[in-house]
Amino acid sequence: MGLSAAIAQPSNHNNARLEGAYTFERNGWTYVHLQGTPEQIGYQHGYLLAGKIEDAYHVYKLEDEHSTQRDWAFYRNAAKTILWPHIDPEYQQELSAIAEGVQAKGIKLDVWDIVALNATMELSEYYVPWLNKQQHAKNAPKVNAPGNCSAFIATGSYTKDGKIVIAHNNWSSYAEGSRWTMIFDIQPAKGHRILMDGVPGMITSNDDFGVNDAGIMLSETTISQFEGWDSDGKPTFMRSRKALQYADSIDDVVAIMRDGNNGGYANDWLIGDRKTNEIAYLELGLKNTPLWRTRDGYFVSSNFARDPKLIKEETDGFDYNDLSTSPNARRVRWEQEMATHKGAIDASAAEQFLADHEDSYLKKEQADQRTLCGHVDTVKEGIPQWEWRPYYPGGAVQGKVTTSDMAENMSLIAHAGHPCGEDFLAAPFLAAHPEFNYLKPVLRDMKSGPWTTFKSGEKEE
Repeated sequence: MGLSAAIAQPSNHNNARLEGAYTFERNGWTYVHLQGTPEQIGYQHGYLLAGKIEDAYHVYKLEDEHSTQRDWAFYRNAAKTILWPHIDPEYQQELSAIAEGVQAKGIKLDVWDIVALNATMELSEYYVPWLNKQQHAKNAPKVNAPGNCSAFIATGSYTKDGKIVIAHNNWSSYAEGSRWTMIFDIQPAKGHRILMDGVPGMITSNDDFGVNDAGIMLSETTISQFEGWDSDGKPTFMRSRKALQYADSIDDVVAIMRDGNNGGYANDWLIGDRKTNEIAYLELGLKNTPLWRTRDGYFVSSNFARDPKLIKEETDGFDYNDLSTSPNARRVRWEQEMATHKGAIDASAAEQFLADHEDSYLKKEQADQRTLCGHVDTVKEGIPQWEWRPYYPGGAVQGKVTTSDMAENMSLIAHAGHPCGEDFLAAPFLAAHPEFNYLKPVLRDMKSGPWTTFKSGEKEE
């Protein structure tokens, strides 16, 4: 009844809600402009991207069910009972309207599917391990908090113009990465305009790279082997969106991210303010949330925890000194890049960093699990700290760069696929690694596109 009623709505009703929204494709990316009230933004999102949202849903459903041995009904229930009561009304409206927009295209997903999709990281990799311990679950699969991502932010004497440069490449499964190719330009009725990358159906970037029209520049990488969860907290996906939408300063970002922190998707946040060219690094554990900031220096991030207290109290034995691991090897490489390029870091240098294939542990050039541009599908070691098996089809799936001057113009540069330019081809991979055949329904080619500049408000060329 609800679905047929939605389809039967007069066209002028739908057109009014879709007014001003549009989408176009460029160089492997889908640009999506959304505007208006939460309900309008959500409906536009769901309607314009309905097919892509259904496709992303199938990816995360398959991965989450496989890794945790919990069915999708479990995730829908957690979305409804654990997360929904702690989501601000504004974002409840937006999430509900995404579901409504998807349904208007005849796709049978509801709001609990959409919330579970948005919360995929925090539910599957934080809530489930916590719940397994609470329930003393027998034979539960081991689930570790992921690593995923290489990033830096620099300012002052480290950059060419003395202003901020920030860059990030997202590490995920290639199934996810081949869909993590949205550029969202969101112009909300309240708060700041946002330009960010993202996944169809998600209200935040989720690898959390974005800028707002108040000059805030934001990114993060995940804290490896983190353990912690608070079911009474506010979902991370909501807080990260709220930070981009409402923060005017670094202090605002920190306050929003700390407020109601649930420990889910625990990240090291890189924050810049182009108005002051100050940068900051917020290590957001559940119990420990230290903050560092500077107007002359840099912060690098590659899934290592920095604070000794957090490492001791909130990780499952993360070893900062084991330089053979992916997080630490990439940390070493980041430090080398910062030292070598001091005073010369700009957007072009940042693009090169994200494409780097230097293994700092082996001291040689080879694309693997230890390089800034990661290719875990090439290595038999996998990444045991994240439960990535040998030859796991994951690694660096795209890259983004922006600078103070670009952020002033609400602009960023993005690269779909491996930042180094190499393509991933699903068929030969699965033929060589049949142990990953469970991914066959969702694993597809991940082609590498050129670095492409996107700007708020632009239209198809």
